[in-house]
Amino acid sequence: MNINDIPVRVVGPGSQQSKLGEAPSYIDMPGDMARYDPPLMPAPEEVLHLADASAAMRWLKSALVDCNNTQHRQLANLTQIDDDSRKLVNQILGEGEVSITYDGTPRAKVQESVLAGIWRTFYFDDDGEVAIDLLEVAAVPHIVTAKREKTQPVDATQNASSLDVQNAMPILVELEDRRRDFERSGNTHSINLTLLPLTQTELEFIDERLGRGPIDVLSRAYGKCEVISTQSDNVWWVRYFNSMGKLILNTLEVTDVPQVVVAAAEDIRDSADRLSEILLPYWPDGA
Repeated sequence: MNINDIPVRVVGPGSQQSKLGEAPSYIDMPGDMARYDPPLMPAPEEVLHLADASAAMRWLKSALVDCNNTQHRQLANLTQIDDDSRKLVNQILGEGEVSITYDGTPRAKVQESVLAGIWRTFYFDDDGEVAIDLLEVAAVPHIVTAKREKTQPVDATQNASSLDVQNAMPILVELEDRRRDFERSGNTHSINLTLLPLTQTELEFIDERLGRGPIDVLSRAYGKCEVISTQSDNVWWVRYFNSMGKLILNTLEVTDVPQVVVAAAEDIRDSADRLSEILLPYWPDGA
């Protein structure tokens, strides 16, 4: 398997370079707008013999219907398909707006396709080689919603190190209170740090207390959005940037998954129609 054929955009440590304490600004007009572009497909006669690719696309069409009807996640294991079929699957699906890095055990990377709600998930072995290749249809990939074994409450304890960051302490207390409420009631909560009088030192203190979890998400559409999990379940740091790379919205969210990561149901329905259009010249009677 050639890792260069896998359409994954790497995010994670080293990819979040912006300062958390930058002041808000008006949103600039985007220089680029993410849009759907049909993939460049080979000639029909070049793909008819690729049985594994045909089977994968037949499964995918059915999985999109099932996901729309039941809202249940659908998974297929593509680890054993032949290389030519894998290249064709990658070509059909392309690279969408959302990329995810999971820095836990085992390590994994997820790439949304150009068709919303269709994800490729790659698990890596200790040598950094792809060990498992999954095709997934879901509003959110399974690795984002999977429960982690080691989590901790938000550390809102007062000590000597917190004496000079008094504006940060109420935020930590509020986060832990809302996190517990979310576990009981499912009520989500958001704190807009952009509007609060926080110094860079206080932002760094909050970051240190929350810690970094294993999930980093990068969403590219108008500008960029970074979503970072913390060491506390259901607490996320979400930062929005304009098309010039300037931080314009800095929030902490208490929820199972921030909405910016979630593919809308209507977009998944649209993906089913687009996939049928893409495949029609190649497999008129179905993939």
